[in-house]
Amino acid sequence: MSGFSPVPSETATRVWASLRAYVDSNSQHAELRERLGLGLGVGRVRALLLLKSGPLTLSELAEAHHVDAPYATIVVDKLESLGLVERTPHPSDRRRKQVTLTTAGRKAVERAERCFAAPPPSLADLSAADLAQLDSLLVRLTPRSDPCPATPPT
Repeated sequence: MSGFSPVPSETATRVWASLRAYVDSNSQHAELRERLGLGLGVGRVRALLLLKSGPLTLSELAEAHHVDAPYATIVVDKLESLGLVERTPHPSDRRRKQVTLTTAGRKAVERAERCFAAPPPSLADLSAADLAQLDSLLVRLTPRSDPCPATPPT
């Protein structure tokens, strides 16, 4: 796939709109935020998932999350108030703090990953033949540098 064609066909435009509508209507973010008691902030789940691989400083978290440092601080403040993360002194630079998942935070990440891995019922209910055909088409359309990314798109 080399890029966007200047004038997509009417069918391609309709299929793209349908794909986006399907994904949007089956987003687990709202359900997950409610289950985990995270409130309305969309960045909280992503921040938890980013911390799964280990502690990050606030600036590293902001960079990985593609947000500015003040917003990362707001997200971490909320997660800390919920007992999902803790701030500790950086081991080699005590002027900096690192953010680490707590036991409750690790459990929240596990719940999030299970939620994101579960296909929506309408997809799971497709026949084996339909799923195989859809899978074949999506494999052709999707670059596969990482078949199972750690963090879902936001």
